[in-house]
Amino acid sequence: MNGGGGATFAALAVPNYRRYIGGQAVSLVGTWMQAIAQSWLVLELSHSGTVLGLVVAVQLLPVLVFGAYGGLIADRFDKRRILIAAQVTMGTLALVLGLLTITGAVRLWMVFVLAFALGLVRSVASPAQQAFPSEVVGPQLLGNAVSLNQIVVNTARAVGPAVAGTLIATVGIGPCFLVNAASFVAVVFALVRLDRDALHPATPVVRASGQIREGLRYVRSKRELLLPLAMMAVIGTLAYEFQVVLPLMAQGPLHGGAAAYGLMTSAMGIGAVCGGLVLAPRVRIGLRALSRLAGAFGVTILAAAAAPTIAVELVALLAVGAASTAFLTTASSTLQLTAEPQFRGRVMALWTMAFMGSTPIGGPIIGAISEAASPRAALVTGAAACIACSLLGLAAARRGAPDRRPAQDDRIADDHPLTPEHPALDTECEPGRASTVGAGRISA
Repeated sequence: MNGGGGATFAALAVPNYRRYIGGQAVSLVGTWMQAIAQSWLVLELSHSGTVLGLVVAVQLLPVLVFGAYGGLIADRFDKRRILIAAQVTMGTLALVLGLLTITGAVRLWMVFVLAFALGLVRSVASPAQQAFPSEVVGPQLLGNAVSLNQIVVNTARAVGPAVAGTLIATVGIGPCFLVNAASFVAVVFALVRLDRDALHPATPVVRASGQIREGLRYVRSKRELLLPLAMMAVIGTLAYEFQVVLPLMAQGPLHGGAAAYGLMTSAMGIGAVCGGLVLAPRVRIGLRALSRLAGAFGVTILAAAAAPTIAVELVALLAVGAASTAFLTTASSTLQLTAEPQFRGRVMALWTMAFMGSTPIGGPIIGAISEAASPRAALVTGAAACIACSLLGLAAARRGAPDRRPAQDDRIADDHPLTPEHPALDTECEPGRASTVGAGRISA
């Protein structure tokens, strides 16, 4: 396939995918609105970067603790039904927080409780959400669906924060939560309307003892799974703490407010959309590609740390967003193309734990660094983690197999597990040869 528009948007030819991604687009705008509103609400209630980091940590702690079991649930049960139940529950939690905020009854401990409850839901929903697009589009369009999903996620990240910043500045924080609650109706409606006969469900894993340990052993036995997960754990812990550090940058060194924070997050989203459009027709996967992108991500974060004004910061964050999308898409695609179908839910649960579950550790650390030194120092810490992982990853990749461009007739399907004869590492992939990235790290 070429890099033209047809290749870029190939997955949209699948009616089920159009329904699914349309519902996601509406819901994710609301989710990003809540992400901005929740961070600003915590700062108003506590005036503390450390507390902000703790709230984000509490929200994602269940992902770290229960994420592996959530992956097993995704392997055992109907992913569509899991997602419907999760969306209804998350919409209810957003409604409760919105009503508490609007009535003035909200207290900091309530935000902690609701954040923890949301984390419990996500610990089950995230692995299913990561693996579900493969059932919607099938193996040949999977990589294209990955990039399109990232485009939608990051378009929402561009739109949602800007709308949230405007609402917070004009009518207050509470309406952002209510809009998010309403937005879940769209994705539930889309999931209910999917043509189930046209889905490509993986064969459910039969219940047996020791299946979580079995998944961990499987990952440990495959270097091409273990190393990307390790890189993601380090980078996820120290670099992907933007919901902690960006409001502090806006409020502190850049002398802005909620609107400035919304613009900063939107700039990252716009950059990510551009990165996704470039990446969609052709996805390169493997340890070498991932390591190089980790280094590029670190360099862009350094630029954001050094920005002297909001205008320069917005330009730097455009680059951060593009590099982030490229890194996340490459990492998730490498994992899903390498993992055998019966382990995909558990492998992607480990991805979710490394990406989102690392926040209970990283959020308070980055918040404390921001308070003790500065938000700029916190960004530099994340950049250093990216660059260190990049150098170590490139050193490990030099000891592995050379890059291989797959033959045109290579096909990776659910009934054809990857083997040494069909390697997934360090190959340049046409559309449909990579895998799915979920909604990203959204602490809303």
